[in-house]
Amino acid sequence: MVKEQGPWGNQENENPWGDIDDTPSKAKVIDLPKIKKPKEVEFKFSWIIFALIGLWLASGFYQVQTGEQGVVLRFGAYTTTTDAGLHYHLPYPIEDVIKVNVSKERDIRLGGDTAYNAANTAGIRNANNYGQELNAFTESHMLTGDENIVDINLNIVWKVKDAKDYLFSMRDPDTTVRVAAQSVLREIVGQSQMQPIITGDRGKVEDETKEELQKLMDEFKSGVNIVRVKLQKADPPKQVVDAFNEVQRAKADMERFKNEAEAYRNEILPKSRGEAAKRLQSAEAYKQSVIKRAQGDAERFNSVYQAYKQGKNVTAKRLYLETMEEVLKNSDKVILDPSSKGGNVVPYLPLDKLNNK
Repeated sequence: MVKEQGPWGNQENENPWGDIDDTPSKAKVIDLPKIKKPKEVEFKFSWIIFALIGLWLASGFYQVQTGEQGVVLRFGAYTTTTDAGLHYHLPYPIEDVIKVNVSKERDIRLGGDTAYNAANTAGIRNANNYGQELNAFTESHMLTGDENIVDINLNIVWKVKDAKDYLFSMRDPDTTVRVAAQSVLREIVGQSQMQPIITGDRGKVEDETKEELQKLMDEFKSGVNIVRVKLQKADPPKQVVDAFNEVQRAKADMERFKNEAEAYRNEILPKSRGEAAKRLQSAEAYKQSVIKRAQGDAERFNSVYQAYKQGKNVTAKRLYLETMEEVLKNSDKVILDPSSKGGNVVPYLPLDKLNNK
C-alpha cells in the first residue's frame, strides 16, 4: 500500500471501492450528467437561429425625422430617397441608409479669417499665419471694373434640397460652395464700378451673386439651395483707405461744384431765353404795328384822294382844317371872335396865363 500526500494530509492510496472482486457490496455509486437527446438540441438551436434572423430582419426598420431625407444604398449603390416617416430597407450589409438634414441652414463666409485676425491681435506671426493672411487677402480682395481693389466679406447661407445629389455629386460641399461663390462674386465685381459697391448699391450685388451662384450649383447638380447672400463689408483696402478718402472728398467737391454750376445755369438760361423771347415778341409787335399803320395811312390817303377827285374845294378845305388841327393841338392858343365885344383886347394882356388858370 502506497501513501500519498493529499489535501487532507497523508492518506493511503487505496481503491475507494476496495477490492471489487472481494467486496462488491461496498462499491460507491457516482451520478453522471444526463446526455440530452439529439432532437432536443436541434430544436433549441433552431429557435436561436430563428430569433437571430428575426432580429436581423427587424434591424431594417428606420425612422426619418421631419426635415430629413433618407438615402438608401444597396451594396453601396444608390437605390432610393425616402422622406420623413417610418421605412424599411434590407438589413445590413445588403442595404444601408444615410440620413441627411435638409432643413438645417449652413453658412460660409468669404474673407475675414477670424483665426488669423486673433493671432495678429496677440502678436503671433509664423508661417501658418502668413498662409492664413495670404488666403484671407486673396479671397476678400477683388478687382472692380474700373481697376480698383475692394475688400469684400460675403456670407452665404445654403441648405440641402436633394440628399442624393448632395451626397454623390460633390466630394466636399463646403469647399465647392465656397469656390463657386468666390468665382461668381469676382465675376460680378469685375463688371461693376467700385463706388456703387461700397456706397450703397450692395443689394444689386447680393441679388446677382445669389442668382448666378444658384445657376452654377444647379449645373453641378449639387443638390444645394442658396438661401441668401449678404455683403458683410465692402471697403477699400486698409493700406489705401486714407488716399481713397481723399479721392472721395475730391469727388464730392467736384460734384458739389458741378451741381452749383448746373443750378446757376438752370437759373440764367430761362431768364435769358425769356428776355430773348420778350424782345422777339416786342419786335414782332412793332413790326406788325408799323405795317398796319402804313397800310392804314395808305388806305386813308387813297380814300382822301378819291374824295378829292369828287369835290376838290371841299376836300381842300377839309385837309386844311385837319392839318391846322394837327398843328395847333399841342400849342397854347386863344380864339377870339372879331364880331364880339371882346374882340378889341389890349395886346399886352397875358392871355396865355389866363388860359392856364
